[in-house]
Amino acid sequence: MIYKVYYQETKKRNPQRENTHSLYLEAETEVDARALVEDNTEFNIEFIEPLEGHFLDYEQENPEYQLTEFNK
Repeated sequence: MIYKVYYQETKKRNPQRENTHSLYLEAETEVDARALVEDNTEFNIEFIEPLEGHFLDYEQENPEYQLTEFNK
């Protein structure tokens, strides 16, 4: 499944909506998606959203849509 992960680039400051970024990744479960991001970055995860159906189609139309891959 494809997940959209909303995050802040640092855990050192309080989250601010203006500084929220997102990435897309493929994982078996939401727990696996969280583990991938936590194990490979210093990001402060705000929310993880599963994408499927029309929601995924909509996101894929965005020119900035790109799956993130981490080395295992």
